Amino acid sequence: MKPINVGLLGIGTVGGGTFTVLKRNEEEITRRAGRPIRITAVADKNLELAKSVAGADVRITDDAFSVVTDPEIDIVVELIGGYGVAKELVLKAIENGKHVVTANKALLAVHGNEIFAAAQKKGVMVAFEAAVAGGIPIIKALREGLSANRIQWLAGIINGTTNFILSEMRDKGLPFADVLKEAQRLGYAEADPTFDIEGVDAAHKATLMASIAFGVPVQFDKAYVEGITKLEAADIKYAEQLGYRIKLLGIARRRPQGIELRVHPTLIPEKRLIANVEGAMNAVLVQGDAVGATLYYGKGAGAEPTASAVIADLVDVTRLHTADPEHRVPHLAFQPDQITDVPVLPIDEVETSYYLRLRVLDKPGVLADITRILADQGISIDAMLQREPEEGESQTDIIILTHLTIEKNVDTAIAKIESLDSVTGQVTRLRLENL
Repeated sequence: MKPINVGLLGIGTVGGGTFTVLKRNEEEITRRAGRPIRITAVADKNLELAKSVAGADVRITDDAFSVVTDPEIDIVVELIGGYGVAKELVLKAIENGKHVVTANKALLAVHGNEIFAAAQKKGVMVAFEAAVAGGIPIIKALREGLSANRIQWLAGIINGTTNFILSEMRDKGLPFADVLKEAQRLGYAEADPTFDIEGVDAAHKATLMASIAFGVPVQFDKAYVEGITKLEAADIKYAEQLGYRIKLLGIARRRPQGIELRVHPTLIPEKRLIANVEGAMNAVLVQGDAVGATLYYGKGAGAEPTASAVIADLVDVTRLHTADPEHRVPHLAFQPDQITDVPVLPIDEVETSYYLRLRVLDKPGVLADITRILADQGISIDAMLQREPEEGESQTDIIILTHLTIEKNVDTAIAKIESLDSVTGQVTRLRLENL
């Protein structure tokens, strides 16, 4: 069987891992794919690095466009990242009739609709298992394994950097800034960690999963995104006392009036498996009507775990390379003409439970005022924790967990609570999911 020729764009961490795993497991991969898969061209700005990884048998260039237009190349693997030149290269590869495998969640979350439409028109595949949760085959599970189900919701720890930071804050009781420095020193966080700690990376991934789960267009611009930078060690400690862990979750949920698509720090009951995912690991929990809850767990980043997903896509594309385009698995799981533009609900329409921390004066009647405001908004209390004031202190913390309610009711209640003379400073609000 004629080998499939692959052009690799970017031979950094994941590109290098892809090269290594493809070579090491060559025999096994060929047996699965039905023909050899060979990287025959590599484009990277760092020619020395590319030569040291790829060796002499591979064409090395710093001109990525020469790879995507090369008639000998069957599949282009894009591992450059970002929205700029990566988008041009992917669209050029498609225009030239090449299948694309990418790990670029940012590109697909923002420009996915355009890219998938171009691929559909040209009869080529765009595979992106490596774009979400590294080596965990969550895209394949959502797109194929769970296709009998009406998926009700999914919730994922899909950013290893933030999960590592939250685990360390909980274990060591340290403030966010100190743990971030440690994460950077260990290589878990980038020098500029904004995309991770502000929740943007998780929102890119949640957007892609929501599209496949519900058959809706990719709409990252509608996602609600909140990171972990304002999270305090005190809240992690109080959550623990109440039997909860705090995780940065990407959540997508089907509701009668639309879908929720949100990323934010979330309290989860500590007895849930997903609450016990620690360090830089990832996990995604999916609820289907037929199968119930299924959990996918593993390494969400790193050279070889991500390479595992890239190569799985290469095998899939190789198997279907000569298939009639009509008989391939659609990019977003649903047939392109069956994608429905269901509205993404604004955050104030979201329905969940809440954790509220209030700093109050230690005097009679304060609690009665607060519970009356909550009751007026139809918010019922599930649990409460009131701290004894420290010696000589006149203020104390009250922690309230609510039952399910709509976010805008909580917004109104918080504004009224903050205007009470007995409440000092702002109310800390976190969302809570029982999953």
